[in-house]
Amino acid sequence: MFSHVTLGTNDVTKAEPFYDAIMAVLGQPSLMKQGGSLAYGSWTGEKIFIVPPFDGRPASHGNGEHIAFITQDRAIVDAFHAAALANGGSDEGAPGLRPHYHANYYGAYVRDPDGNKLQAVCHRSLKD
Repeated sequence: MFSHVTLGTNDVTKAEPFYDAIMAVLGQPSLMKQGGSLAYGSWTGEKIFIVPPFDGRPASHGNGEHIAFITQDRAIVDAFHAAALANGGSDEGAPGLRPHYHANYYGAYVRDPDGNKLQAVCHRSLKD
């Protein structure tokens, strides 16, 4: 559905260990680390860029927006949350079921060092 997502950062040096850790958990390789920019994913598929804003103004996060990364199992959601917190992120919702979305919706929410809200989610049941 999409080519890429871009998130702004005010400090790529601070963002790098955070994104290295969570992207490793999600199985997304580093594509680029140059010119104050980071990229993860696949050049021929979906990717995420972490960059200082092109207009030179400070990066800021939006209220009500977040990026959700799909995972194949609940253990990856747990590992994503732990890696985020261990690398400068903050908790926005511990791993767990969110049955108000659907019976098997298992997710965790974090904020990156710049305040961007991220989520890992698994839609599979324990039987899948």
